[in-house]
Amino acid sequence: MRLDPSITFAPDLAVEALNARYEGAPAEDILHAGLRFYAGGIALVSSFGAESAVLLHMAAQINPHVPVLMIDTLMLFPQTLDYQLELSAHLGLTNVRRIGLSTEQARKADPFGALHLSDPDRCCAVRKVAPMELALGGFAAHVSGRKRFQAGTRTSMPVFEADAAGRIKINPLAKWRAADLGAYMDRFDLPRHPLVAKGFPSIGCVPCTSRVGKGEDARAGRWRGQDKTECGIHFGAEQRPERIAI
Repeated sequence: MRLDPSITFAPDLAVEALNARYEGAPAEDILHAGLRFYAGGIALVSSFGAESAVLLHMAAQINPHVPVLMIDTLMLFPQTLDYQLELSAHLGLTNVRRIGLSTEQARKADPFGALHLSDPDRCCAVRKVAPMELALGGFAAHVSGRKRFQAGTRTSMPVFEADAAGRIKINPLAKWRAADLGAYMDRFDLPRHPLVAKGFPSIGCVPCTSRVGKGEDARAGRWRGQDKTECGIHFGAEQRPERIAI
């Protein structure tokens, strides 16, 4: 049964209670409640990747002025940067913030631009985790577009969780499958990331993203050949690489 979107979170409810209360609720209602309760103190985190249009479209229907944080690692595909501009304009999003290292900071942390080859976890910690932690410092909650089907590390991901800093993290699309995402994008005729049609169903940084072959998992092209499936921004404190100061 669809929940009344006017229902909002009670501040003293624990994460476990939130998960129980909104179990089975449509993603739109979960997102609506989160954006209403944490209005002014919530951000949406987006990679503007292959599936990002779905959550961004939902958010734009509720509040097109919500802060949207996109990490620019300085190693993104140019098509991703173009797609961010195109999709933001299409949806009417007014507060998209590209965050990340300055060119000077990147040169200091990774002078040869090859840290991803010798220590990919540290590269992600420098280029993604540290800028994201800094950007989220002023927010009480944030929204993620992660789905359980995307990786083994996400299969038990709850809709509501607490991050390492004690902020509430909301995953409205946790239960969605690939078919649900495709159907939603078709229904609202949302622009696709141009690299999807070229064999990139999951898109990250240029050096760490490759085409996916027929029959392969959608994320097989991320950090191919390495024992790595996540960049680290969604890890808990016990999983996260060492804290990097920028």
